[in-house]
Amino acid sequence: MRRKSLLVAGVCALLGVTGAGVAMASSGSPQPQRAPATAPQLRLFHDVSGLEEPGATQTGVLESVTGGSIERAASRTFTYAGADYVKVHFSRLALSDGDKVVVSDASGAEQYEYTAEELSGSDNWTMSVSGDRAVVRVRKAGKDVFGIRSRLASMGVTVDKVARGQTATERAKADADRKAALAAAPHEESICGRANETENAACYKSSDPVAYANSKPVARLLINGVELCTAWRVGTQNRMLTNHHCFTTSREARSTEVWFNYECAQCNGGNTLRPVKVMGDQVLATDDILDYTLFSVKNFAQIQQFGYLQIDDRAPVRGEELYIPQHPRGAPTVITSQDSTERSGNCAVSDPSYDGYAANTDMSYYCDTDGGSSGSPVISRRTNKVIALHHFGGCPNSGVRIDRIAAQLRNLM
Repeated sequence: MRRKSLLVAGVCALLGVTGAGVAMASSGSPQPQRAPATAPQLRLFHDVSGLEEPGATQTGVLESVTGGSIERAASRTFTYAGADYVKVHFSRLALSDGDKVVVSDASGAEQYEYTAEELSGSDNWTMSVSGDRAVVRVRKAGKDVFGIRSRLASMGVTVDKVARGQTATERAKADADRKAALAAAPHEESICGRANETENAACYKSSDPVAYANSKPVARLLINGVELCTAWRVGTQNRMLTNHHCFTTSREARSTEVWFNYECAQCNGGNTLRPVKVMGDQVLATDDILDYTLFSVKNFAQIQQFGYLQIDDRAPVRGEELYIPQHPRGAPTVITSQDSTERSGNCAVSDPSYDGYAANTDMSYYCDTDGGSSGSPVISRRTNKVIALHHFGGCPNSGVRIDRIAAQLRNLM
């Protein structure tokens, strides 16, 4: 059965963050600062032994804020028309014990609370809220009915910058720039064939419930407030896998939001389900040649409900059928399982021993991927277990063989 794919997913993303499908979120760990006050220097390409590869994909803009002071018991709304998320940073935190900074979306459905200690201990970044407005208020503790003591002591907070999602115009320009640069970036993650054959995960609920279930442990990464990758939960412990070219250190992990359940509610788009957001925590292992980073998350109990994937610790077989749950361009979860370039019409292993950063580290395929899909699991249709970690494009696209990675991580997973 053919269905509308990434175009539908893009519409879902825009509607989902502005409509009723936005999440009610519990308090989460705030994000530390990695970005400078000016526009961030994004890691566009890496070069290892002459091989270029895209880094994390840009999705947002860092904006300076002037006059962002907020007194105790006061609030302020930061609006960026057309943005799909807003993430707030504070340069000043003058609060009494028990005071809370509350950041919410326009409706108040998605809300996070922080003490001064929580914020200052993590470089003063908050979790993002969905939509184009962030409402920041200071909820004071104790009695100061008329606010006289607060004003005399100059108490309150100051917002000095935000990271926000791109507008539709900015996304269109970024997409045009990406297409213009494809000739110079042969390993850009790629749509192979005449049409994009990715489909909203919701399309698989009844037609392929196993593939749908295996898309639930796959998460969207928002790195530093402005970059994208994909990750997935591996095994029963607090373990996530993504690419080395997405991030490599615990500091970067703690600058990364991990979004579970970010998918369209219906096959044809519409609102998204309620995303559950947690922060990255510790990098447990990373490797540039096999291009993986194994990391943990904070508030692990919040995401256990979405399950985990198992690895298939063996060599892949030519012609073995595949599917790839992913977040291309940060879209709600899509799954690639069809491939019109294959006689069977299904995604399949093209070359089980393909050269990546070193000889025979990878396997190749013509399943569609795109920027932001880096770190996605490549799953065998035969076993419904992961046999590769997607990282390269170029038609064929390719992923690092999971048996190569497992050989290094047996004691950690």
